[in-house]
Amino acid sequence: MSDDEPLILEDNAIAQLLYGESDRFLRAIEAEVGVQIQARGNRVRVKGGNLERKVAKRVLEDLYDMVASGLAIDESDVCQVARLAKGGGSPAARAVIDGEAIEVGRRKRIVPRTENQRRYVQAIRSHDLTFGIGPAGTGKTYLAMAMAVSALRRREVARIILTRPAVEAGERLGYLPGTIFDKIDPYLRPLSDALHDMMESEEVARRMERGIIEVAPLAYMRGRTLNDAFIILDEAQNTTHEQMWMFLTRMGFESRAVINGDVSQTDLPRGITSGLIEARRLVADVPGICFVQFDDKDVVRHPLVQEIIKAYERAESDE
Repeated sequence: MSDDEPLILEDNAIAQLLYGESDRFLRAIEAEVGVQIQARGNRVRVKGGNLERKVAKRVLEDLYDMVASGLAIDESDVCQVARLAKGGGSPAARAVIDGEAIEVGRRKRIVPRTENQRRYVQAIRSHDLTFGIGPAGTGKTYLAMAMAVSALRRREVARIILTRPAVEAGERLGYLPGTIFDKIDPYLRPLSDALHDMMESEEVARRMERGIIEVAPLAYMRGRTLNDAFIILDEAQNTTHEQMWMFLTRMGFESRAVINGDVSQTDLPRGITSGLIEARRLVADVPGICFVQFDDKDVVRHPLVQEIIKAYERAESDE
């Protein structure tokens, strides 16, 4: 596409959604790709180097397809699509649209935004036990929760069980006020937040009262057999050998489990091996189990998070 050849978008209304309020999505593409974009109606002109123009056109077309398919995009989506296009990977919109949307409600669906997120969703669909390992912000917990809610709504499982180890990162549970449930609430809050983002608060409360949704610390899993359930173990890097062994042997019939963690952020006392690291070594080749590795390219939070992760990884590699 030359500077004089505008990109013509078929539907003007969809084009306006693509541009964003005050063209903020176009400005985000400019910053990510290194081009200048001028839009008038459904006609878009891109100015810059030949390679950059091609990348920008691909980003615009991908985002247009996403919006046309009924997805509401935000700035993080725009930046993620631009980064994927710059990296030469498969078109981001195709990865989003081609059958990987997770239906969590009548008018709400969650979509994987990167190739590894897509692999992760596919793994959960096709395996009884899936491990998601990678840095913060890569969507491990959120996508697992979406799959759990979808499975419950489709009646593929009878209940959802959400758990994580209550390991302190600099604070002691005993120093916090309230009952034991008040004390563990901050540790389970990320799971609860993701759940409330996909279901109405009244529905969550009703299902919790009936035991259909359970949010509990990992210690409460001991001695149980979890049948007909979708189980998510979050922050698994903070499990010990004994805790991971206990959890892995809780799965019952017609159950599916997802175990997530970031092995670079272990809060265990010095000298104690993470149960997640050990499990990756011991059960990676067991049939029916799938491991999906995320990296900084999968971060869907603020763009600075990617750079922070890279900086810490460089520092660790230099040690």
